[in-house]
Amino acid sequence: MTSVDNSPTWPAGSVPATPTTGPGTAAPTDRPLQEPTPRELPGSDGEHSLQTAYGTTARAERFYDDQVRERLLPRMIEFVGRMEMMFVATADAHGECDSSLRAGEPGFIRVLDDRHLAYPEYRGNGVHASLGNISENGNVGLLMVDFVEDMIGLHVNGKAWIVEDDLFRAQYPAVPDETSPGRRADRWVVVKVDEAYIHCRKHIPRMARVTERREWGTDDPARKGGDFFGAKGVH
Repeated sequence: MTSVDNSPTWPAGSVPATPTTGPGTAAPTDRPLQEPTPRELPGSDGEHSLQTAYGTTARAERFYDDQVRERLLPRMIEFVGRMEMMFVATADAHGECDSSLRAGEPGFIRVLDDRHLAYPEYRGNGVHASLGNISENGNVGLLMVDFVEDMIGLHVNGKAWIVEDDLFRAQYPAVPDETSPGRRADRWVVVKVDEAYIHCRKHIPRMARVTERREWGTDDPARKGGDFFGAKGVH
């Protein structure tokens, strides 16, 4: 696995600033004391406002401190590697939202390093709802859930971009040609991790695995589900 060096780079000949205040030190006398900079929290201004309104700020900040990380931890990486499905949330430049499902054999979601993952885009209905949104607005929300064994979920929020298959494989030649039997990706979505955190098991239903043959990549209308909801011809 490729590692990323995220350590700060200091200009040549310089050194990091040394704190001048703190336990056991005196405040400098040539300038007044400054108010401490407010701590930057994960999440949106909206969620922070509602935490205040609903009296859950302390509980939310404990969750941020205990669970929200800016990278994938080793157990998260192992979890991603055995997932067979993932929910993908996107929005266009105007905020119009879409959610979609991606699925495949374990390993179809590739962890590139602890701050990047990628998933394949296969031939579909040609609408490109998720990719269209990503082309306008790179913010994505991914949710992976283990319904069978651990009954736990993993959120990954980040910035995404679209990479064609040949360019992706040139960068990552170890990725197999078929990430699932009979399916080769047309292109990939690469996601830079901004937030990774747990989805607790409290309301996750337990499901049982059923062994059946899947028609991955089929163009047979009946096997794809056809007009299941009776929408064709109805306006």
